Amino acid sequence: MTDHVNVQDAKTRLSELLTRVERGEQVTIARAGKPIARLVALEAPAKRELGFVPGGPIAESFFDELPDDELQRWESA
Repeated sequence: MTDHVNVQDAKTRLSELLTRVERGEQVTIARAGKPIARLVALEAPAKRELGFVPGGPIAESFFDELPDDELQRWESA
């Protein structure tokens, strides 16, 4: 169900509207009767797997500690 709420009501009842949105409802916010925005729940981001880099899997050496001289260059930047 989509409910229409004017801007002033939305400002006054924001917490209530967010609770309704969390339950799956959509709320349209209107100014002078003209819809201008919609509150909808966000979807959880999809889990990304390591290995999306072109060229195949990342070599184990990638996770080795940096040599001291290179580490100093990174830390001084």
